[in-house]
Amino acid sequence: MIEYSNAKIVTQLPGPKSKELIAKREKYVAKGVSNAVPVFVEEAKGALIKDIDGNVFLDFAGAIGVQNVGHCDDGVVEAVKEQVEKYIHPCFHVTMYEPYVALAEKLIQKIPGDSLKKAMFANSGAEAVENAIKIARAYTKKTGVISLQGSFHGRTNMTMSITSKYKPYKNGFGPFAVETYKTDAAYCYRCASGKTYPQCNMACIEKLKTMLKTVISKEMIACLIAEPVQGEGGFVVPPKEYFKALREICTENNIVFLIDEVQAGFARTGKMFAHEYYDVEADLVTLSKSIANGVPLSGVVGKSEIMDSACIGGIGGTYGGSPLGCVAALKVIEKIEKDELCKKAEEIGEYIIERLKEFEKKYDVVGDVRGLGAMVGLELVKDRATKEPAADLVKKIIAYCLNKGVIFLNAGLLGNVIRFLPPLVMSREQLKYGMDTLEEAIKELTE
Repeated sequence: MIEYSNAKIVTQLPGPKSKELIAKREKYVAKGVSNAVPVFVEEAKGALIKDIDGNVFLDFAGAIGVQNVGHCDDGVVEAVKEQVEKYIHPCFHVTMYEPYVALAEKLIQKIPGDSLKKAMFANSGAEAVENAIKIARAYTKKTGVISLQGSFHGRTNMTMSITSKYKPYKNGFGPFAVETYKTDAAYCYRCASGKTYPQCNMACIEKLKTMLKTVISKEMIACLIAEPVQGEGGFVVPPKEYFKALREICTENNIVFLIDEVQAGFARTGKMFAHEYYDVEADLVTLSKSIANGVPLSGVVGKSEIMDSACIGGIGGTYGGSPLGCVAALKVIEKIEKDELCKKAEEIGEYIIERLKEFEKKYDVVGDVRGLGAMVGLELVKDRATKEPAADLVKKIIAYCLNKGVIFLNAGLLGNVIRFLPPLVMSREQLKYGMDTLEEAIKELTE
């Protein structure tokens, strides 16, 4: 049991016990597996993580967006315990089980749009995206995939091929999947066309339209995949009309519109799913991360005629839609509804953005503040006029905050964005401590 209600650092970081395990980690675990925080966890609850040396951290990373309902939610833990005592994994492809079907039904009720829908489950966000692309190809009988600059969709061969950031995700891992293409995202702070919104007249959309008539053709493209809020790309929030235009382009060109809600879904943005803000219906939606509070699970939900285009046995996997993941996900949805976590996400986001806007007035290094709900990005620059990224400063700020017991992660193609993914059960006292610590770090490191 974590005995504190907020961060508490009692040793130097890493502590002696963590140091011992770090030595073993370096000996036995592959170097390519990264770690953001040099400690080992003993327990976690709500918005707090306690390490094996007794240090308690306030978690603004949420396992990279996995812990929307908080670490070790009581309802989720109990549901998993009950399921373990019944059966762990008979494999849905062999003998079926009710939680798989129950979760499919529940998600179909929640995904925006009036079309008839179906669902399938896998293990990770990357697997969900891989399966969605397979489904789109089977439906359209076309092969090409368009993704957005700044996107992140996973580390498998296909998903790293449609991901933008080369290092570390693609570094040394080629050749990549063929017939994948990039188009400009609506990153208004760093417009690829050098224009200013809204006077730009959506130049990024015009580029895509031209692209479909010149270097590629609509006859080539099976799907276009887009995150409603870019995660690794820097928590980029596009204008509403951008997503509406993507929807129109896909409809006009017989392209499957695939929305990747892996990081933005499950109440993170103040809506159950972030694309609700844009008043569009996706053809396919990919889900993972906070879907099951940390139990590995992912899914694809989409229009029935598209979902049913894959041949029997063509999608899924041995562990896809595990009973443990499905019962955990049903409890996650129940908690989001019961505890009004969409409303809580709005409140958390409003507080974070209000504080960051105050920082913007005080500190010249603040270049841009953006977000939806409790999915917020703070972009730091060396100069507001040139927008030169301050990636080194971001690293120093994150290290400073960690030593005060607050965990932040960076993001962005240029590494200069601090991202906010706090569990939606974070208290106002905890939230204030985290933001106070962040301001202290900025002030200390920029004076």
